[in-house]
Amino acid sequence: MTSLGSVILEADDPAAAMAFYEAFGLGPYVDVRASDAPTGGFRGFALSLVVSQPGNVDAFMNAAVDAGATTLKPATKSFWGYGGIVRAPDGTICKIASSKKKDTGPAAREIDQVALLLGVADVKASKRFYVERGLAVAKSFGGKYVEFDTPSSAVTLALYPRRALAKDAGVPQDGTGSHRIVIRGDAGTFTDPDGFVWETASR
Repeated sequence: MTSLGSVILEADDPAAAMAFYEAFGLGPYVDVRASDAPTGGFRGFALSLVVSQPGNVDAFMNAAVDAGATTLKPATKSFWGYGGIVRAPDGTICKIASSKKKDTGPAAREIDQVALLLGVADVKASKRFYVERGLAVAKSFGGKYVEFDTPSSAVTLALYPRRALAKDAGVPQDGTGSHRIVIRGDAGTFTDPDGFVWETASR
């Protein structure tokens, strides 16, 4: 079964970007490397941090802003739980959410799951593309959402419609140039239908 090795974010200033992710709490989940590839608007992806309670959401939101992030959506309650969205200084969109609406203990910056959400033009077509490259599907809701089974990875891979992901993030869906992200895994080197680049993970 194909696994996801690591997520590499590309930034103009990789040292500053990595300092942000370390301060934010995503340091163990992402790598950063230099890139000056032109990019503009929505980059077509987001990192989603799932935590256990609202207080933890607030703790991560505050840590992100303190480290230089911009708030795209303040943390609020919704029908599905509690969450907010920030944009990192390098431009990456990060969603912090909990399915719970009430705290059950002291707030802590503890992450239950990190997911890489790819915004794609056609969820079903992208699902077929990835299944053909050896990824197993864990959850699938038609053309609305697909989550892959990557048990050996610290990061879960999921597909969303690009328009829906941009709306959820609170940004226009238009974007140009580089996605500024590279995914490493053992499925080989390729580019998916939406331009997301995969590299072979070093062993």
